[in-house]
Amino acid sequence: MPTARRFLSKLIPPTPISRQLALQSLLWAMGAGTFETGAAFYLFHFVGLSPAQVGLGLTIAGVISFLFSYFAGRFADRIGLRRTWAVCAFIGAIEFALWPLIHGFAAYIVVLALFSIVNAAGSSARNAYVLDVLPPDERVDTQAHMYSSLNVGFTVGALLAGVALAIPFDAVLRWGVPLFSAALYLANSIWITRLPKAPHDIRRAERRETRAPTKHRGPGPLRNPGWIIASVLNGTLTSYDVLLVTVIPLWLVAATDAPRWLLAWLLVTNTVLCIVLPAHTSKGVRTTSDALTRMRWAGGFFVLACAITAATHDTRGLATAALVWVGHLAVTGAELAHSSGAWAMQAELMDPERRGEYGGVARAANQAGSAWAPAVFTWLAIDWHDGSGGYGWAIIAAIYLVALIAIHPAIAAAQRFRQRHFSPAEEVTEAGASQSS
Repeated sequence: MPTARRFLSKLIPPTPISRQLALQSLLWAMGAGTFETGAAFYLFHFVGLSPAQVGLGLTIAGVISFLFSYFAGRFADRIGLRRTWAVCAFIGAIEFALWPLIHGFAAYIVVLALFSIVNAAGSSARNAYVLDVLPPDERVDTQAHMYSSLNVGFTVGALLAGVALAIPFDAVLRWGVPLFSAALYLANSIWITRLPKAPHDIRRAERRETRAPTKHRGPGPLRNPGWIIASVLNGTLTSYDVLLVTVIPLWLVAATDAPRWLLAWLLVTNTVLCIVLPAHTSKGVRTTSDALTRMRWAGGFFVLACAITAATHDTRGLATAALVWVGHLAVTGAELAHSSGAWAMQAELMDPERRGEYGGVARAANQAGSAWAPAVFTWLAIDWHDGSGGYGWAIIAAIYLVALIAIHPAIAAAQRFRQRHFSPAEEVTEAGASQSS
C-alpha cells in the first residue's frame, strides 16, 4: 500500500511552478482535444469540405508551419516569451469562436493558415518559457508532468466531443463545441499571464530600461549544424507516433485477423500509460548523456515493436490480438523513453538567450525529419511487406536505428558549438522562478 501511495504521489507536480504549468497544459489540451476529436465530422457537415479538401488544407498548414517556425521563434525571443505565448492563446480562442461562421474551402484555408502561424509562435514561446523559468534539475521532471496533463486533457476533450457527437441536435456540435474550446483557450490565455515572468524576459526589460544594447556572443541556430542535424534526426525518432496512430491500426485491419474493437483498447492503454508513467520514466534524466541513453532505450523498444507486430501476419486468433497489443505497448515504451531524452537534449543544447529561435529551428527540422514517415512506413509495412518477403517491418526498424546512431555525433557537434559560443547558462533559482508578474 505505501508503495502504491508513493507511485500515485509522483503524479502530482512537486513545485508551485510545475503545478501551474501542468494546469495550463490541461486547459490547452482540453480545448484542443474537444474540437479536434469531432473536426472531421465538423468540417464535412458544417464547413462543407470534401475529404480531399480537408487533407489538402492540412498539408498547406504543415507547409506554412514549416516556413514560419524559425521566424516565429525569433519573434517570441524579441517580443517576450510569456507575452507571445499568451497572445497566441488569445488569438486561438478567437479562431475557435469563428468556426461556426466559416463555410467553404477558401475561408477554411485562411483560418487554418493563420492558426498554423499562431501555433508556431505560441509553441516556440511555450517551450522556451518552460526551459527558461525552471531550475535545470526540474526541467525534465516538470515537462513529464505537463505531458501527463496533456494526455488527461486530450482524453477529457475526446469524451466531451463524443457526448456532443451523440446528441442529435446540430447546434450543440456546430456552436457548442467550438465555443467551449474558445472558452478554454481564453482561460488558458489568462492563466498564462498569471505565470511568473521568464528570466529571459526580465533581462530584456532591464536592458530596455538601461538602454543597454542586446548582444549575442555567438552565431544563431542556423549556423549550428549539430543542432539542426540533431533536430532533424530527432524528428525521425518521433516516428514511433506514426506506428501508434497510423501504421499498427492499419496493419491490424488490413493484415491480421485481430478484432476491430482492439483498436479502441490500443488507444486506451497508450493514453493511460502516458498519463501515469512519464513522471517515473523521466526520473534522473538531465544531461545529454542521459538523453542519449533514453534514446537508445527507445530504439530497443521500437525494434522490438516492429518484430512483434511483423510476426502477427502469420498468427491467428487470440495470439494475434495479444501480440498486436504487446507490440503497441512496446511502441509506447519507445514514446516514453524518447520523450524524456528529447526534453533533456533541448534543455542542454539551446542557447539560453535564444531559446525561442532555437525552438523555431527545431520545430522546422523535426517536421523535415518526420513528414515523410506516414507515407513511407505505411507503404513498407502494408503495401510492400508481402511482396518483399516480409522485410517491410525490418526496413522500418533499420531506418529508426540509422537515425539513432547518427544522432550521437550530431549531439556531440552541438555540444562543442555550445562550449565555443554560448554565454554561461544562467542557473535559475527557485526564488527567481517564483517572481510574480
